[in-house]
Amino acid sequence: MAVKTSRRAFLKTNGALGLGAILGGTALTAGVSSGSAAGGPLAKVRLGIVGLGNRGNSLMGNLLQMKGDVEIRALGDIYPERGKAAQNRVVQAGFTKPEVYAGNEDIWRRLVERDDLDAVVIASYWEWHTPMAVYAMRMGKYAAVEVPAAYTLDECWELVNTHEQTGVPCMMLENWSMRSDNLAVLNMIRMGLLGDIVHCHCAHSHDCIDHWFFDRETGKDRWSAKYLVEHNRDQYPSHQLGPVISWLDINCGDYFDYLTSTATDSVGINEYFATKFGPDHPNAKRKFAQGDIVTTTVRTKKGKSIIINYDMQLPRPYDNRWLIQGTRGLYNEQRDSVYLKDRSPEYHQWEPFGPYHEKYRHAWAKEPSLGGHGGTDMRELRLFVQAVKNRTQTPLDVYDSVLMCVHGPLSEISIARGSVPVQVPDFTRGQWRTRKPRFAVDMMAWD
Repeated sequence: MAVKTSRRAFLKTNGALGLGAILGGTALTAGVSSGSAAGGPLAKVRLGIVGLGNRGNSLMGNLLQMKGDVEIRALGDIYPERGKAAQNRVVQAGFTKPEVYAGNEDIWRRLVERDDLDAVVIASYWEWHTPMAVYAMRMGKYAAVEVPAAYTLDECWELVNTHEQTGVPCMMLENWSMRSDNLAVLNMIRMGLLGDIVHCHCAHSHDCIDHWFFDRETGKDRWSAKYLVEHNRDQYPSHQLGPVISWLDINCGDYFDYLTSTATDSVGINEYFATKFGPDHPNAKRKFAQGDIVTTTVRTKKGKSIIINYDMQLPRPYDNRWLIQGTRGLYNEQRDSVYLKDRSPEYHQWEPFGPYHEKYRHAWAKEPSLGGHGGTDMRELRLFVQAVKNRTQTPLDVYDSVLMCVHGPLSEISIARGSVPVQVPDFTRGQWRTRKPRFAVDMMAWD
């Protein structure tokens, strides 16, 4: 934004509503589950959780701290022992004993079909994310789905179409949208401190070979390894874009136009296995489709550029490499620094971001950092639960969710065709032109 805007003017212009108000998109008009107070707030949100591995248990741990707001009534997992362990954990936390659905890949449908649930939290394997979220919406339950909400282009459309048909919200649990530093940068952008935004860089740089894709001790495939064998693309697209879509008013004033993607050769996985397990290990010789580094460039409808990096297979410390640049300055997450024209003390010299983080700290981030990932997991779940409780739109809606996923399949198309430009589908059907910024517009903290 080019013009500095006061807090009062911004809220007036964008119709900012309180935490319990509709934040944008389609309001809940259909599919309210039986027993829900469609005319007013729910006393407690009745939840089912599907997927009780590491991530599901982590999310459940946050939900168990919301005893005054939630009831966990049902738990689902293909493995009965996981269901039983989670059930015991819920009871030990002082909740009523939930029912467990386990034993086969389709039993989760019985959980979703219950008429005493308001929402379903989905932390299953990737291939089940979209089917479970779609079924939850069709059964009148809010869907909170782990990343990525969709893996294919068809799945993106399936989520959008189902939401529009049912009126039931679906929110991808993209926790990096909720980071305190990213919310403070969002406030600074909305105040005009960076001027007109021109460019952004983001990445998911996280060496996951020895724990997420493969077993660290044996080298055996984990469930996610098959994606490296079968696809060459940005495999984990949403963490990079979590804060970026709100920083650039994507879906509400601007939109992705087209993208191009380029992948390096696949070298790092074979090198890892040859070094750790020896050159005769099967994975030292195995052909992996996935390139080590994928670089995607997006051009928006309003002429901005975004660089998105996938980097999950080579040795490196964790890093997101966020940078956002405008006509009056820029923010660099790696440096934990900003430079603002006519405001920073030294000409063309970085200054620490810390004081700006505190000055423009968003009200969502003023509570203690409880829960995983620096408090972001608790923050996203509290906001989701609050939306369900008030029967309103979720802070990240289905359009946000699919747009943070779609450059995964589109990058695969671009790479396969020699890095050609690929048009990004308009999931909003043109509504991005008139939708107002809505993510985190309530309770903004600035002077």
